Formats: sequence, C-alpha cells, structure tokens
Amino acid sequence: MDTSRPEIARFVDEVSVRQHVDHEWLKRLLEEAQSKQVIIDTMQKPAERVKPWFEYRRIFVTEKRIREGRAFYAAHQDVFDGVAARTGVPASVMIAILGAETSYGRSVGTFRALDALSTLAFDFPARAAYFRGELEQFVALARDGDVDPLTALSSYAGALGAPQFMPTNVRKLAVDGDGDGTIDLYSDWSDIAESVANYLSHHGWVKGEPLYAKATLLDPDVEDLHSGLDLNTTVGGLRRLGVVLDLPAPDSTPVLFAALRDVDAPIYRVGFKNFWVITRYNHSLMYALAVSELSEAIGAPGP
Repeated sequence: MDTSRPEIARFVDEVSVRQHVDHEWLKRLLEEAQSKQVIIDTMQKPAERVKPWFEYRRIFVTEKRIREGRAFYAAHQDVFDGVAARTGVPASVMIAILGAETSYGRSVGTFRALDALSTLAFDFPARAAYFRGELEQFVALARDGDVDPLTALSSYAGALGAPQFMPTNVRKLAVDGDGDGTIDLYSDWSDIAESVANYLSHHGWVKGEPLYAKATLLDPDVEDLHSGLDLNTTVGGLRRLGVVLDLPAPDSTPVLFAALRDVDAPIYRVGFKNFWVITRYNHSLMYALAVSELSEAIGAPGP
C-alpha cells in the first residue's frame, strides 16, 4: 500500500505512538500490504444477507459436516468435555461453531490478515473506522509476537484462527487453555476450546438453558412479529399472540421470534438467551440457527 496516502500516514503516526511500536517498522509493514478488490466484493454480499434460510442451511448443516463434527468430537472429547464442565458451554456448541467457521480448523482463510484488514481499513469506506481499529489490534498482536504479520492467514474480513476471532477479540477474549504461556488459535485445541467458551460466557451464556424452540402460529399475522436480534418479547407474550412452542418454558422467559424462509413455507423459531449469545459471534439469526442445528446433530448418537 502507498503509505504516503494521508489516511495511511496518519494511521502510522497515531498507532505507532498508541501501541508503542517503531514508526518505520509499521510503515514498512503497511507497505507490504496489498489491497484486494475480491475482499471488498465479498464484504458486500455475505451469505447470511443474500441467501434465504433453506439455501444457507445447505451450506452449513450437511451430512458431511455433521459426520466430520462427530469424528472431531471423538478425537478431542477430553479437551472439549473438560472445558464444558468448567464453563457450562456444551462441547457440541463449541464444536458446531468451529464447524461453521472453519470446518473444524481446516479452512482458516486464504487471505493474509494484513491484506484483508488493510484493504478494509483504507479502501472500504463504509466500515473503515471499525477495520482501522481491528488493524491496530493486529499490529499489537504482531508487536507482542502472537502472530507473524506477514504470513498469518485470515478470512476476507480479517478473522483469525480456527474460531475466527477478530484481532480485538483475540486480545480481549482468547485464553491460554493449556497454560503453556502462548495462545495458539490455529492448532492448539485447548486454547481454541477455552477461547470459544470464554467468548460465549463473556456474552452471557446460561448453563443448561435451551437454544431455541420450534413454533407454530395460530394466527398467521403473527409472522410480522419477527424481532431481529433482540430478546424483545417473552414466552408469555408470544403465547398470548397465539404462538405455540414445542417445549415448556416459563412465561417470563425473554426470547426472540424468527420467521425464516424454508423451501415450501416459512418456518418459525423462538430463540432463548443462549441462541442470542450465538448471534454475538456472528450477528445473524441464520448463523445462530445453523450452529444450533449442527450442535444438535453432533451431540446426537451416530448412525
């Protein structure tokens, strides 16, 4: 990248001071960054925004991903069960997130994180401020020796490792699960499991609470209640409107209501607090439902 561009030069000046890194080192690092048009194009059409539920589900909840998730669980059961016992986050949920994000750590991204974050920080005005913050945190990770800034791979959005944490969340929520003094989100499953559980716990995971209920409507007009990502109604409120849940829950329980497009007709889901917590990982109802269904399938007995 051209570090003489005013916005990049200002970034180098400010971040070198804030993060206590050498000005010339940071300038040379950004000179190595390459802006990628494909990153911008992909940012403008993520699957959860352009696909209906039934198409989105076909990507993430597949027999292959379920089978591989069960095999992954069998291979790493001691690690994930241990984390689950300490945190209350089920092993199947942690593993489903890893399955949805990176196919259990096999697909951590094909872009250099430096290129992804720099492209979005300086050539994607719609979210430039956010990604400049993430680029700064990536610089801090490089300063501390936690990543190699020239080789670390990421998603098109700059998410790192098997759990796809943005740099801010790596610094804030990643955990040294095995106590070896380093945090490796690419291949150390103790670190990865503890970090995913810590992320969910940080956002309010409730031990033992269900993820969601299937729902039917006595009044078709209730479909308009669709509440987005907010826990802005209660089980009792939905029941008074004619929403019937397939599992019991106290009337006072905060929930969200979702209407999603299936192949032939809408489907309705009622999300509990833990479902909402999964949307903190990726702000999408379809993502949360895909993770929930994948978790159920991985946790079920194999054929």
